Amino acid sequence: MSLQQQLNAALAKDGIEIRGPVTQEYAAILTPDALRFVASIHNRFEETRRQLLQNRQKAQVEISAGRFPDFPAETKQIRESDWKVAPIPKDLTDRRVEITGPVTRKMIINALNSGAKVFMADFEDSNSPTWTNNVEGQINLRDAVNRSISFNDPNGKKYTLIEKPATLMVRPRGWHLVESHVLVNGQPIAGAFFDFGLYFYHNAKNLLQRGSGPYFYVPKMEHYLECRLWAEVFQFSEQSLSVPTGSIRATALIETILAAFQMDEFLYELRNYSAGLNCGRWDYIFSFIKKFYDHPQFVMPDRGSVDMLQPFMQAYVSLLIKTCHRRGIHAMGGMAAQIPVRDNKQLNDAAMEKVRKDKLREVQAGHDGTWVAHPGLIKIAMDIFNEHMQTPNQIHRVTEAQVKAADLMAVPTGKPSLNGLRGNIEVGLKYVEAWIKGNGCVPIHNLMEDLATAEISRVQIQQWMRHGVKLSDGEIVTEQLVRKTLDEETSKLFDLQKGDVSVKKAKDIFEKMFFGGNGIGDFMSLEMYPYVITDVAGKAKL
Repeated sequence: MSLQQQLNAALAKDGIEIRGPVTQEYAAILTPDALRFVASIHNRFEETRRQLLQNRQKAQVEISAGRFPDFPAETKQIRESDWKVAPIPKDLTDRRVEITGPVTRKMIINALNSGAKVFMADFEDSNSPTWTNNVEGQINLRDAVNRSISFNDPNGKKYTLIEKPATLMVRPRGWHLVESHVLVNGQPIAGAFFDFGLYFYHNAKNLLQRGSGPYFYVPKMEHYLECRLWAEVFQFSEQSLSVPTGSIRATALIETILAAFQMDEFLYELRNYSAGLNCGRWDYIFSFIKKFYDHPQFVMPDRGSVDMLQPFMQAYVSLLIKTCHRRGIHAMGGMAAQIPVRDNKQLNDAAMEKVRKDKLREVQAGHDGTWVAHPGLIKIAMDIFNEHMQTPNQIHRVTEAQVKAADLMAVPTGKPSLNGLRGNIEVGLKYVEAWIKGNGCVPIHNLMEDLATAEISRVQIQQWMRHGVKLSDGEIVTEQLVRKTLDEETSKLFDLQKGDVSVKKAKDIFEKMFFGGNGIGDFMSLEMYPYVITDVAGKAKL
């Protein structure tokens, strides 16, 4: 019997089936007891997760009908009363610069050694959720927590951890994604349950013994009840494994427009586990376009002109900082997507100046820390925060900013352009082509693109086509124009990749989303995921 068959035989009575290949190394993570723990989370909470996803669809129907979001009346008392979240753990007090990236072995070592205060290891937007990436990511994180991780580069260089690495946080997948390689009673388990459960099972007690803890980022939530579900999962998991109550800490990403109206509620639901809120700026823009897709008054200009200086983004930032500091917790800034340009000093200087201005804006606004995507940006961000934030954080800095619903929904001015349309298609194709081959973090035009930025590219095109937008050069965005541009950009990429079949698959995904008759769609990852599901031999179905 293969290891996979042995494992499935041991788990049959528990209703658990593993459909991905299992190596000797994988078996050390995919132990029967670990999988039973993950399945116990599924059995307890899967029905609630599904109901919450149905609630999202109902909320979208309301918005499409013209009933726009507002601060919930039923939680007014939570917003207006005085309360604080649980005290901050020592190793999360100073988070002035955090680096993020996928859970590959070399990335984890370099990020933990980078000089950033925190590394967020990502199973979500910068990770293509192949079976290999997800299971090996768990192995890599276990070894990082154990301080045994190392990596031998093909060029002969060996990577090991420094004595005092960054504090580790982990981002599991959002509520909407599943892990099709693990079934419980015939149903795919939620990616969130799988990612969180395996990491918590193997590492929580070890982290606590080392003076840290199981720390997380939780993404893509649209309603405070989705935070409540995370809090219940945390409590259940601590009790199940006899981990001290309140050991878990989680930063909730405010990266959907609906979440912006419920920041107090998010913190309240997670109050025993909270590590603050984060401005997930790129997903936030994506969500804004997606949620208001049916309404022409919400048409956005080119994505490159939708920056943090736009009034609706400034309102979002102000409200997040005010809310977090009032509740005694961190208000984290957003991602600098620039990467160093090694062969062009002029371009590199311009890119680094954008980073400096962005980080200066964040620290002066009152953020307690910020994100970067590349180690080459850490010193720039750190120097700015060190100069302007000489305490571990700015939680003491409480503002009285008044933000109304209309402020959060103020649409940027400006016209889309043909270059913007072509650029969106180029970026989207290149990203999707890399994603279905297993790479979820892709440098394109000196920016680190992840799923969130690719989603902006995708929904902008759909929005412009939906409303027949007139571009700045006079052309109307029609299906014919989008098809023509998609064909042209596919041909370029197909030639560049020397006929790689994944380019055609990327085009298929875009055609389905653009012309499939299903409106704006939900998440591009739901359309892409079937292309990375493997057979028992580990071969992707490309």
